[in-house]
Amino acid sequence: MNYAGCPSFVECPIFHQCHPAFHPVKTISMEQKKPLPPFNLETAREKVQLAEDAWNSRDPERVCLAYTIDTEWRNRTEFINGRVEVKAFLTRKWQKELDYKLKKELWGFLGNRMAVRFEYEWHDANGQWYRSYGNEMWEFDENGLMRKRYASINDMQIAETDRTM
Repeated sequence: MNYAGCPSFVECPIFHQCHPAFHPVKTISMEQKKPLPPFNLETAREKVQLAEDAWNSRDPERVCLAYTIDTEWRNRTEFINGRVEVKAFLTRKWQKELDYKLKKELWGFLGNRMAVRFEYEWHDANGQWYRSYGNEMWEFDENGLMRKRYASINDMQIAETDRTM
């Protein structure tokens, strides 16, 4: 089966990384990222911890696989669409935000959606440390992949001696 001329849908074992324009509006996915929605308190906390662990790896390839191929993001003022753009964004992010360390906290959940609070510390190439605070709204598909991520983030300069992570 070939979707709108996608050259790798059938042949390529990583077909899910194709550009979403090649695939129908309803994403077909054979991937699952457990736990799956609908979430309860235990599985929601587990999902948040898995996300924290992945982001702390600072591995764009690993992190982007938690999102649908056609994922939709707002990160600060940047709008990001699809895994390819997520991977490029994360690569740029961690080239700028050095020694990045993140902590996430579940604030609420219902069905396939979650609200998460986070903070992270990092420094720039000049050695200036920052603590960034923010909130995220997440929406998952039936396979546990994140379909939507909306993040609002603020940065505060800190002295290296004020680091808490």
